[in-house]
Amino acid sequence: MVLPRVFVALAALAGAQARVVSRSINEDENTLVQPVYKPLDLGSIKPLGWFKDQLELEAAGLSGNMFDFYRFVHDSRYIGGSFEYSGLDEASPYWFNGLVPLAFGLGDERIRGQVKYYLDYILDHQQEDGWIGFETTRATRGLWARCLLLLGLIQYAEADPTETERIVDAMHRYVVLAHSMLKNNYTGLIVHGNDTFDTAGFGVGRTHEMHIPMQWLLERYPRNNSQIIWETMELMIDGGVLWGADWRTFWTDKAYPKVLYDTTPYELSWVFIHGVNMAEGLRYTLSLYINSGDAALKAQTRKAVDLLATYHRSLAGTIIADEFISDLNPSRGAELCIAAEVMFSSAYIYQYLGDNDIADWAEQTAFNALPVSVAPDWWSHQYVQQENQPWSRNLSTDALWWDVNSYANVFGLEPNYPCCTVNHPQAYPKFLANSFTTTSDGGLAHVFLIPGTAATTLGTDGRNAVFVSANTTYPFGHTITYSISAAEPFDFYIRIPTWADASKSTITSSSSSAPNSRLTTRSTNSSTLSPSSQGLQHIPIPAGTTTTTLRLSTTPRIINRANNTAAIYYGALLYALAIEHDTVTHAPVEYRSMQLLPPSTLDPEGRTKDFALTPKEGSLWNVAIDPSQIRVVRRSTSSNGTSEFEEHNTEDILEVSPDELENPIWELGAPPVELRVAAVEIDWPIVMDTAADPGTFDVKPKGKPFAARFVPYGSSKLHMALLPVLKLDNVDFDI
Repeated sequence: MVLPRVFVALAALAGAQARVVSRSINEDENTLVQPVYKPLDLGSIKPLGWFKDQLELEAAGLSGNMFDFYRFVHDSRYIGGSFEYSGLDEASPYWFNGLVPLAFGLGDERIRGQVKYYLDYILDHQQEDGWIGFETTRATRGLWARCLLLLGLIQYAEADPTETERIVDAMHRYVVLAHSMLKNNYTGLIVHGNDTFDTAGFGVGRTHEMHIPMQWLLERYPRNNSQIIWETMELMIDGGVLWGADWRTFWTDKAYPKVLYDTTPYELSWVFIHGVNMAEGLRYTLSLYINSGDAALKAQTRKAVDLLATYHRSLAGTIIADEFISDLNPSRGAELCIAAEVMFSSAYIYQYLGDNDIADWAEQTAFNALPVSVAPDWWSHQYVQQENQPWSRNLSTDALWWDVNSYANVFGLEPNYPCCTVNHPQAYPKFLANSFTTTSDGGLAHVFLIPGTAATTLGTDGRNAVFVSANTTYPFGHTITYSISAAEPFDFYIRIPTWADASKSTITSSSSSAPNSRLTTRSTNSSTLSPSSQGLQHIPIPAGTTTTTLRLSTTPRIINRANNTAAIYYGALLYALAIEHDTVTHAPVEYRSMQLLPPSTLDPEGRTKDFALTPKEGSLWNVAIDPSQIRVVRRSTSSNGTSEFEEHNTEDILEVSPDELENPIWELGAPPVELRVAAVEIDWPIVMDTAADPGTFDVKPKGKPFAARFVPYGSSKLHMALLPVLKLDNVDFDI
């Protein structure tokens, strides 16, 4: 495989294209393409139920405590310390970008104190020329990490109006400097001479990441500085094009590599095949479309989604890439950073394209790929997950992966590169912040169906105060009850997932008029759904209070893959073979040397540990399945107080009450709904110290078929999700 740094001919061609489409086609220089679904300002949405539990666990876990001890945050050079893990200087900016939405989404005063300290320090120490950060020389000043800082700053400015003017002042000072740097031979973006800020080229592959904060500034607070803001965005793209990192040349049927091995011909830059870059690069053409209104760029964004989803999207919703993409084999790794970035990219793209399957993708990643790589208590995480992961320990080799170490699927503090340690906190807080949106007709929509509340004002005059509470156990249950209050009538929408059977799903509403009027009550009988072509169920909401209950119908779904294998979904959840495990705990190790980390960078209360998980004796992982024999079961409490499972009739809507959900929920045995699947033990070889990929061995049954236990993938840290298929004799499920 050839990974040239610059592919000159394509770069020159793309450079000409970039100048054509970069500027808005509208006469108003501050006008950008508006989203189909516009997110509410940070802090307008609050979590409820199990999702609130998760954010509280995150705040009480590693994410919410690394500020107090973890060297790349606590002792970051951005706040006067001495540590960074690379010349990219991205560690604490990643952390800030994720902790701001956690602080304001959860309303946690302790976390708010952390991000306020960081905000005060970086703004109080903004350099005279406008640079935000500690670097003082051309060789060390890189623009990439500033993109992360700016993303954190704009979220902070939305959530806390008392800081908005100060933040906007700092951003304008910075953008003037960044513009002058880029005008000077792309200083800070392209490495020249003895520059050390980005010798690999990560920043040039992520030039569009400047666009979100610059577009925010352009629309909200341009301050007669529009020309410089526009040109800064253009110069970022042009610099990337010059380097050879124009994603428009990659997101095409011809250029996109369906598989990638050492022997695969490949002529573009390495930046395009790096998993995290790809997750972020999904937003590249969309960023240009927002500036230009060029429909071809919008179409190419959809093409990028389709290419990635078809060839490198995992069963859990992330991108299979152990640093770089290869194929869809379940032994390959998928980096935790990728899941966090896929969640944000799919949510962001959905807001502009409005395609329902993209929102499904965001939920798929949020409910499967993200939680499976994070410990139930949020104190440790993996660097990479595997779809088929019979153990999580230091492997005897790293030869099965592109560029991660043998320790990468251990749960720990920094089991490989620390980027995942500081970047994964953004995933759930930003997912919450994007769960409700306004619509182009002035309404409000619930698009990611987690439990939460939204408070906003609607109408051109902003006089219609609206409050919506979504009470649900989704995705563990399939019902949502909304309590809605509004000063004036408005249009409410609920996104209906593509897996739901609309003909059997129902919605019921009842409402009463506002307190100032004579009380009248209107009830509507239950009716089946009639979602729009974009998957939205419309509900007219009158002034006053309204209660609406959505009941989604579905059955287990079988997804067939290559080599006669299959995976099983029920609703938004991927189900996998449960593997009970033993745990061995030891002190965290340093990601490069594998030596024990010093106590100064560990939690003083001893909560930072590394964990190796191995199957309990007798817990099978080596099975084939017959997916024609599946039963849905749910936990119930018997008369003597013990828990047992009983069969759920899939013709009935799956209703799960909040008190059925344990906390933490992403732990083996915690979710109340499981599957029983016909299975049989098989001889399954071990290759490179992991389960061999299906298709590389003959599938031969051993013993009698039995009913295997399948659980939500995110709850089973050891699991087998892609299994060989056999036709088996009927199994006695004994439920």
